Amino acid sequence: MDKIRFFTLGGNDEDGKNMSVLEINQDIFVIDAGVRYPRSSEVLGVEIIIPDFTYLVENKARVKGIFITHAHDDVMGALPYLLKEVDAPVYTTPLTSLMIKDLLKKHDVKKYAIKEIKRNDNFKVAGRTVKTFGLTHSIPDAFGFGIKTDQGYIVHSSEFVIDFDAKGESFSCDVSNLSDMGKEGVFLLTVESIYAGKSGFTSPKHRISDRIERIFEDTESRIITSLYEQNIYRLIEVIEMAKKYKRRILFYNEEQRKLLSYLEKLGYYKLPKDIEISPEHFNNKMDNVVIIVAQTGPDVFNVMHRIASGEDPVVQLTQEDTVVIASPIVPGTEVVAGDMENELFKDGVRIESMHYREVSSMHASQEDIKMMLSLMKPKYYVPVKGSYSNLIKNADVGFDMGLLAKNILVLDNGEFAEFEQGQHVESVTSLDLEDVLIDGKDNLDTSGLVLRDRKILATDGAIIAGVVINHQTKEVIGGPDVQSRGVIYLKNSDNIMNQVGVILEAAVEKARLANNFENVAVRNDVRDQISKFVFKETGKRPLVLPVIIEVNI
Repeated sequence: MDKIRFFTLGGNDEDGKNMSVLEINQDIFVIDAGVRYPRSSEVLGVEIIIPDFTYLVENKARVKGIFITHAHDDVMGALPYLLKEVDAPVYTTPLTSLMIKDLLKKHDVKKYAIKEIKRNDNFKVAGRTVKTFGLTHSIPDAFGFGIKTDQGYIVHSSEFVIDFDAKGESFSCDVSNLSDMGKEGVFLLTVESIYAGKSGFTSPKHRISDRIERIFEDTESRIITSLYEQNIYRLIEVIEMAKKYKRRILFYNEEQRKLLSYLEKLGYYKLPKDIEISPEHFNNKMDNVVIIVAQTGPDVFNVMHRIASGEDPVVQLTQEDTVVIASPIVPGTEVVAGDMENELFKDGVRIESMHYREVSSMHASQEDIKMMLSLMKPKYYVPVKGSYSNLIKNADVGFDMGLLAKNILVLDNGEFAEFEQGQHVESVTSLDLEDVLIDGKDNLDTSGLVLRDRKILATDGAIIAGVVINHQTKEVIGGPDVQSRGVIYLKNSDNIMNQVGVILEAAVEKARLANNFENVAVRNDVRDQISKFVFKETGKRPLVLPVIIEVNI
């Protein structure tokens, strides 16, 4: 029988950075490759965080395919970094394919192979049958899939809501297709956990049409609305409302307009005729207009903050404007969103905010999860994606649906779920994973040392201690000179800083007398001594940078 192993490299006990790995015998199938936007408390110059690909790089010859289930950053944003390390075909749907190609071009990735598939399809990868099924999510072309084994299908249900009123084929969910797969036999099912703590169905709370219609009815002046760039479902709601109330639209972001052109190209949605204002014909005196400001992640609030501060070259607010925050202020964006709202209140504009507790994102709530479970009827169930508390809540839903507790597996990132002879076997090994930090220039630091140093600088400051020595004799000929920033108030620091200099000079002299002076070794020894001394005296652990300059005389 097939030997099966499933684990996640990201997404569990966190919000974003989704990545799962399925091994069947010697073949590896990668599911998603997403990024996570750091919370404000951990930014420190880091723009995005991606999964640790070490295991995949070490086993890249066994990777048979990468499945990208939809075109959101949390499932595809890390793909360029993965493809630079692992050469494997990418399987995805047409819209996601177009967006991935843009992403790879942006990152100068030239070598790749994208296999376009249909949302309800049947094909083979590495000789194994793969069946896909369409799902309703906030962007068109979302899909889940099952890979056939001799024990049944391994099914990844991606992110979804059950909404029988979803408009357009590209947003629809074929429930009969899901049911058919369940009848064939599902060995293992993964389901997202982000909304596992919410009762009922997510639909219709994910729609904003009723809320914004009241605003359109009551407002005669301009409407400026913020959106998450990749929430196409919500974008279409705003466009259709503008059409109903005979308002024209300005797309602030070119990327948002490009996404719409892709929808038109694929026949998923057509922008109403004569509704768009081109940027070159826009001016701030137009009143019967809707300005759509869209960006990814927290950047949408940064752009709105710039507009609110009067620093934007395109849009200048007036007190007659109405600002609709249709990008809900979700956990992790509170600080930047709060700053934005504060500036908007200063401008005296009318503000309508769609709070995430009132307007839901398009993720599966408890009844959505129950329906997926009832259709699939899996033997084993693995909650994925979300905080650990929500993974547990998802597991509770599975237990309520009649699954045996021993067949519900809650995993940490890097923890293996292994199956032999059709049964789960306890795994004694797991992967030691590190967050990979991207600072905007494609610099990767898998050890986290850069972030650690930034935290130290931010909290405990830095001490730089330097001496100049004779290159030949190793005798001190200049210094020591000690500088500190952010460690201790200068008036109280003389004795401590003088002693730091003594420690440095004594270490150099000790190595010289022992005739074993080696610059790097002495600096490492000095760093340790100074760190211990400063901690004893101040209770702080500053970043210590010893400098020993050797000169020829």
